[in-house]
Amino acid sequence: MTTIAANLQTVRSRISTACTAAGRDVTEVTLLAVSKTFPADAVRAAHAAGATEFGENYIQEAVEKQALLTDLPLTWHCIGPIQSNKTRLVAEHFAWAQSVDRLKIAQRLNEQRPADLPPLSVCIQVNIDGGPGKSGVLPQEALALAREIAQLPRLHLRGLMTIPEPVADFAAQVAVHRRARALFDQLRGAGLALDTLSLGMSADLEAAIQAGSTMVRVGTAIFGGRAAKVA
Repeated sequence: MTTIAANLQTVRSRISTACTAAGRDVTEVTLLAVSKTFPADAVRAAHAAGATEFGENYIQEAVEKQALLTDLPLTWHCIGPIQSNKTRLVAEHFAWAQSVDRLKIAQRLNEQRPADLPPLSVCIQVNIDGGPGKSGVLPQEALALAREIAQLPRLHLRGLMTIPEPVADFAAQVAVHRRARALFDQLRGAGLALDTLSLGMSADLEAAIQAGSTMVRVGTAIFGGRAAKVA
């Protein structure tokens, strides 16, 4: 068994244990393997071990990697910042954009999504804990943005994504993720048909699942530590 396969097995076990502790079915939580900065061969190894959903932060790097993996049935998620000059690449090459936090970006993705592809699945990134310098719409502005995005025909608004500041204490991790869950429930209560709550990474996936996450984004625990990205 390769290291990546063994790591995936460990992560799946963590997810299963966390779901049991939370009284949830393991099928309620999707594992998104975050492959940023890792080569196409690492993605191939993860796919061979059963991973099908992959998250990338760096759009140009991801598109180049995708070109080497067209023989595999992979679902690609953009989980990094989306600048205006990169929206076409996201619209044309990804199935999901999880990091939308401005109407302008959503409008460009909508306009540039090819007609022969399904609508682009979108999550609104929320700065749930007000972390300084963090991307994401403020919680109090999420409902208005969600209503605008829901009207765009080439986008499919799926839910919310957050990247809170790290906290070491499990209870504190659960608490911040529950704030995201409460906002998610508020938007659903306002009539938005959301189904995805993208919360939790390698260090806090158990807390995220306890709070109600439906998708955990795991990179380091699968692929190992990352080298610094060279610009």
